[in-house]
Amino acid sequence: VTIDGTTYENVGMRLKGNSSLFSVNAASAENPEDLPWLIRFDKFVDDQNYQGHNDIVIRSNSTETSMNEAVAAELLEAAGLASQQAVSTTLSFNGGETEIRLAMENPDEVWEEANFDSEESALYKADSEGDYSFRGDDVDAYDEIFDQKVGEDDLEPLMDFLEFINNSDDSTFGTDLDEWLDTEAFATYLAFQNLIGNADDIDGRGNNSYLQYDYETESMTVVNWDLNLAFNTANVGGGGQAGGARPAGGNRAVGGGAGGPSEGDNILVNRFLADETYAQMYADATAELTDSIFASGFAAEVVSSWVDVLTDQASDIVDTATIEADAAAILAAMPSA
Repeated sequence: VTIDGTTYENVGMRLKGNSSLFSVNAASAENPEDLPWLIRFDKFVDDQNYQGHNDIVIRSNSTETSMNEAVAAELLEAAGLASQQAVSTTLSFNGGETEIRLAMENPDEVWEEANFDSEESALYKADSEGDYSFRGDDVDAYDEIFDQKVGEDDLEPLMDFLEFINNSDDSTFGTDLDEWLDTEAFATYLAFQNLIGNADDIDGRGNNSYLQYDYETESMTVVNWDLNLAFNTANVGGGGQAGGARPAGGNRAVGGGAGGPSEGDNILVNRFLADETYAQMYADATAELTDSIFASGFAAEVVSSWVDVLTDQASDIVDTATIEADAAAILAAMPSA
C-alpha cells in the first residue's frame, strides 16, 4: 500500500462489514477500487502504522465524492460527540482504475483512547444482524449481536446494560437510566442523526453503533458509526445498509415509544423517547444543534471547504460539476433554521 509516497509492505486487507461480503459478485470483484476495505498496518509487521493509526477504513458510498459522510463526520465532532477523522484519497489496485474514496479512522484502541478519558474501558460494536435485546446470562448468546473491539474480554457490562434497558419498569428506567448511560450524549446523538437525515443509525436496519463502557463511572456511551447515508443519500450498489431516508430537520417521533420513520427498531431509542424527561432532553438538543451548527452557517462552511479541497486536488478524477452537485444535494437536505 502506497500513501503519500510512502510504501507500507505486508499490510492486512479485508472487506469491511458483513453486508459488504454478502454483496460481492463477479462484477464487483473485478472492481476492487469500489469496495469497502479495512487496512490494518500492523497485521504482519509489529508497530507499523500510518500517522499513529493501526487501522484505516476505506468507506463505501453511493456518491462519487463521499462528501455527505465527510461533512457529517465533521459536524458530529462539532456537536461534541466522538467522531472519526476523515480524508479524501485515491484508491487503485494493480494499475487499474483510480477512484476517489473516503478514508476514515477505525474505532480501535488508538481511536478509543483519543476520544475518551477512561482509565479502563471496553468498546462493543453492534452487529448488523443484531439488536439491543437482552438474551440472558450466557455470553455465547451475544456472539452474533455484539463484538468487543477494545478492552479485556468482558461482556458482563454489556449484558447488565441490556438487561436494564429491556427489563426495568418505566419508573425505574426514567429515574435510573442516567446511572447506566450518558443520557446527554445520547440525546445529542439522536438529535444529530435526525437533523442530518440519517435513517441508518442505531435504530436503522444496519444497527450502526458502538457502546463504550467506562469501568470507573460504570456507564455506557452510544457511539456513532457509519454516516454514508447522511443527508438523505440513497443506498445504491452496496453503499450501506438499504433503508428509507429520514427527512432532515427532526422527524423522529417522541412521546409514544416510536423510534422514528426508519425501518428498524431499537428498545433504547423507543423507551428514551417515550419518557417525558428524556424526550424534552432530545428536543432541547435538537434546538441547540439546529442553532449552533445549521442556522449559524457553520455546516454550509464545512461543505464549502470540502468543495474547495476536492476541486483543487481531485478535479482530474471527479469533474467539478459532480462535486458541485453533491454539495448542492447536501445543502438542500440540511434543516432550515
